[in-house]
Amino acid sequence: MAIAALDLGRRRIGVAVTDAASMGAHPLGIVERRTLKQDLEAIAAMIRDRRVSTIVVGLPLNMDGSEGPAARGARRFAAGLADALGVSVEMFDERLTSFEARDRLADMPASKGARKTGLDALAAVVILEGWMQAHPDKVPRGDGG
Repeated sequence: MAIAALDLGRRRIGVAVTDAASMGAHPLGIVERRTLKQDLEAIAAMIRDRRVSTIVVGLPLNMDGSEGPAARGARRFAAGLADALGVSVEMFDERLTSFEARDRLADMPASKGARKTGLDALAAVVILEGWMQAHPDKVPRGDGG
């Protein structure tokens, strides 16, 4: 079983997944935000053939750890995702993930548009890697897919 992660943005949702053995994470792509229903359908289509058992949604906490409107929106999105896809959904503190993703992209040659799109998916990778490090007991290992 695989694990997916989402980096929710106002315009795009970055999507990342684990490899078949859940040993690493890689960017899967982005979903351009439309309506909640269309966003959920697009995410479902992206992960459909990957046997995803858990989706980790980035929780955009304030720097002091408190929850603002963005975090409450992420929680609502996660609840809708769990209902629509019938998978386990977990939240993970995403503070500073965009900064880390930006650092990783800094040396990669790409146009500004490609870099921004890549940033969203790479931020989802950072979220997924962080969640996997924080919850090694929840990561299925070695089933080969």
